Amino acid sequence: MSTYPESGSPNPDKPREIFIPVPMAPKPGPIARLFTLLQWIGVIFFTIVFLGVIFNPGSLGGDSENKLEERYHSLNKEGSFKVAIIEVDGTIMDGDVVKKQLDKIRADPKVKALVLRVNSPGGTVTASDYIYHHVRKLVDEQKLPLVVSMGGLAASGGYYVSMACGTNENVIYAEPTTWTGSIGVIIPHYNVAGLMEKWQIEEDSIKSGPLKQIGSPTKRMTAEERAVLETLVKESFARFKEIVLSGRPKLKGKDDQIAKATTGQIFTTKQAIDLGLVDKEGFIEDAIDRAIQLASLDKATTKVVRYNRPKTLADALIGAKTPPRSVELQMLLDLTTPRAYYLFAWPGTSGVDATEAGAPLLK
Repeated sequence: MSTYPESGSPNPDKPREIFIPVPMAPKPGPIARLFTLLQWIGVIFFTIVFLGVIFNPGSLGGDSENKLEERYHSLNKEGSFKVAIIEVDGTIMDGDVVKKQLDKIRADPKVKALVLRVNSPGGTVTASDYIYHHVRKLVDEQKLPLVVSMGGLAASGGYYVSMACGTNENVIYAEPTTWTGSIGVIIPHYNVAGLMEKWQIEEDSIKSGPLKQIGSPTKRMTAEERAVLETLVKESFARFKEIVLSGRPKLKGKDDQIAKATTGQIFTTKQAIDLGLVDKEGFIEDAIDRAIQLASLDKATTKVVRYNRPKTLADALIGAKTPPRSVELQMLLDLTTPRAYYLFAWPGTSGVDATEAGAPLLK
């Protein structure tokens, strides 16, 4: 619509309205309507897929959790022989991922040496021992030299699995900023009985025996219950020290040095070397060089590999794997279940990547 004054109009000061007809758009044909429909179907499909990936990222990745792919790491890509890197990363709650790496190595006759890369605060006693057992089993069966490379943290259960190195000399390397040690055992216990009394909440479980509810956070621990848990800690701690001596034979007979190393303290690389817990300061490349030397390999004909799960569509769309809901449930159960840890943190305070644990501190 446009307006302008027109001479000769009854009221020259009043603008005259001019109407310009606008042609009606033609109705879309059947092909155009089909194209529009397909566009909307595409938008809806992508939205459903995207939401499905967010809430269940494994749904589009097939069975990726049970598969690992070999990835090139360094040296000769076409090398005839391999050094395999086994990764122990994060809190040790089970040994499934490490076991899958070991199975890949066992089936590959080209692997002639191993580097155990540890970056972990530790975890449960059972999971730490499971990894240690299966690494040692592979090393013994295949007669493979193994060298340990410690990352930022190789503490408690992380140090425990490092003892799979065996008795060779100069086989534990730690980076200059590594923290290691924390050799000890802990059973977290949280007591909310006082809070329950304040809110007049009564604990009234029905149990078959006086020790069936041992470690419950809803009641105060009795002297008998504490004695039982302390016995479990002492026996687990005794095994930890045996494992340390199996991988650090030069500490045998040095009771004072062992006592200093097994207080549960965390150590810097320099302190760990002075105590005999670590052999040398160095990075993963130094550990690889030592593994090649122990296996009598030539770097020119050696390929270094590691193993990773295949990337899924979830990884591509949201950039990371969403933790399964079972992990959240496990964290809640851990707060109320007596469990022994080889761990540097406080379980339950910072998610699944927690370190040495609760009150009371039983070591």
